[in-house]
Amino acid sequence: MGPKPDRVLDCIGLYCPIPILKVREELDKLSVGQVLEVWADDPAAEEDIPRLTKRIGQEILEINKDGSRLRFLLKKVK
Repeated sequence: MGPKPDRVLDCIGLYCPIPILKVREELDKLSVGQVLEVWADDPAAEEDIPRLTKRIGQEILEINKDGSRLRFLLKKVK
């Protein structure tokens, strides 16, 4: 299941652009090397969160899909 997250962000029930804004806010709070676990059920999150992560230079460790629920593990690398 990947590394143990340092923070968990629950975006279930939130829709674009709120999950992206919250992911960005949480990543900004982390120290380099820390991991953020994100839960979302917005279909747009499947593309939006990886796109944001790449654009701001962070790392995607894992993406899992369970029905309509998505789980992301993101690592702050800079």
